[in-house]
Amino acid sequence: MERTVADEIRRFVNESPANRFPQGERRYFDEPLVGFAAAGDPLFADYKGIIGSFHLTPAELTEQTPGCEGVRAATVISWVLPVTQSTRESNRRENRWPSREWALTRNNGEALNGALRRHLVAFLEGRGHRAVAPQLSPVWQEFADTPVGIASTWSERHAAYAAGLGTFSLNDALITPRGIAHRLGSVITDLRLTPSGRPYPGPRHNCLWYREGTCGACIGRCPVGALSREGHDKARCRDYVYGEAPRAVAERYGVPSVGCGLCQTRVPCEGGIPHGTK
Repeated sequence: MERTVADEIRRFVNESPANRFPQGERRYFDEPLVGFAAAGDPLFADYKGIIGSFHLTPAELTEQTPGCEGVRAATVISWVLPVTQSTRESNRRENRWPSREWALTRNNGEALNGALRRHLVAFLEGRGHRAVAPQLSPVWQEFADTPVGIASTWSERHAAYAAGLGTFSLNDALITPRGIAHRLGSVITDLRLTPSGRPYPGPRHNCLWYREGTCGACIGRCPVGALSREGHDKARCRDYVYGEAPRAVAERYGVPSVGCGLCQTRVPCEGGIPHGTK
């Protein structure tokens, strides 16, 4: 069943007209990566200490979602939607604002991601299972001020890490085998699937800064100085991504959400896990 679920995610993304730029000739995303985590994995409980007590375990999120009361969460299905090389290349050339291709991928590509969440829930329910997409649940909330900065009741990045799809970086993103330029999604289900396992020796192993003390290329790519050797200033980053950048280019690009992604392009981890020198 693991292959069936993964193949369906890949089929939907590859065939969906929503995974196309307006002219229809190019895709927003390449073929997805898919992983599975056990809903009862102790790591999800650990996130309450790492992220905050407000972060829900898969069981809590399922039980608190209207219509899913009594559903026993068994598996977290997580996926990575890698941004295509042509879009990454367009963003490499930018230094102040995201490229038009990147902005369209952020806005329209995330609409595809939402459609994938809904499709996978329907796909599983059509086979007699229950499922919920955390990002679409009414219990999902975002908090502007927590000990770790901006955070929410469910983190797609941390779900992907639990499913063995990558590790964290200096800029708080996830470095996967297809790199750091991507969108993430997940669905919790009562279908029991075999966990993918976590092949990395630690939660920051794929980042050269943490692994070797080298690189730090993402620091220089940030147009507002939200990155430093100490890490990621989430508030400054958010003000740029949801304020300054849209005010500057959203109307010209024709989309309300433009993202940024400068620190995810023209860096060694852009399209894969960097090998390093040590």
